[in-house]
Amino acid sequence: MLGFLLKRIGTGVALLLAATAVAFLLLGARPDSIARSILGQSATQEQVAQRVVALGLDRPLPLRYLDWLGSALSGDFGRSWFTNESVIGSLSTRLPVTLSVVTGVIVLSAIVAFALGTLGAVRRGGVDSGVQVATVLGYGLPGFLVALVLVTVFGVQLGWFPALGYVPPAESLGGWLSTITLPIIALSIATIASVTQQVRSAVGAELRKEYVRTLRSRGVSERRILLRYVLRGAAGPGLTVLALEFVGLLGGAVVVESVFALPGVGAMAVQYVPRGDIPVIMGLVVVTVGIVVVVNTAIDLVVAWLNPRARTA
Repeated sequence: MLGFLLKRIGTGVALLLAATAVAFLLLGARPDSIARSILGQSATQEQVAQRVVALGLDRPLPLRYLDWLGSALSGDFGRSWFTNESVIGSLSTRLPVTLSVVTGVIVLSAIVAFALGTLGAVRRGGVDSGVQVATVLGYGLPGFLVALVLVTVFGVQLGWFPALGYVPPAESLGGWLSTITLPIIALSIATIASVTQQVRSAVGAELRKEYVRTLRSRGVSERRILLRYVLRGAAGPGLTVLALEFVGLLGGAVVVESVFALPGVGAMAVQYVPRGDIPVIMGLVVVTVGIVVVVNTAIDLVVAWLNPRARTA
């Protein structure tokens, strides 16, 4: 297991380096455009040239990337070119918001999807048909539409949850839960649908295997077979799909945070990316790719624990 973990960590580090290198090279390819976006279209060419030199954009891209990488490894992502705020400071206040929502989505999606998928595989007929219809509908609903409906109905009309804003858990645990509940539900619908379909297929395949018939012939109860053997074998495919869906969750977080006015990383991206604020964008790249790597590594470890054969994959 240790070798498997080290292999996954090495892959994650390589992915992070590749992502930051590509992003930096693409963002910094046109120094004049960067300087003009900061100064405004009314800036003279002389002012633009001076800003290019002041920001160090006149240096070769590879050298600028290596300088940035060295600073990033020491925990310094620089400062915003527009607000002069520390990038790491801004991320440290916004990241917990996004992590609260995304973690809730993963937990809720895993619980509901495995329950529905197992139910559909075991209860063929009307129950299975209902599960399939629900998954098709859930997968086809746009996340922003679900978010708008939830905030309108449960936030504005019924007043069960806050329509907008965020309360830190240190300030009020109940307030924190109430502000992240609707965003979690909005982001979970499509993920639950996708994972449910995979779990249903995987559980159905496990139930048709020879070892299940052998266990039944030995008098082992259906409940024990399902919980101890079938779900263990079917968990891998479901968790793998959940890991794949996670990348899309981060993209959906941008929309959901905007709808619910959450001060998270997604809202930060909406604010700074259109401006071309490279220090902030690079910080967002590191955080986003880092989260993806950590979550996928964690899921891979769970899958490997459930199915030792996956360690050789």
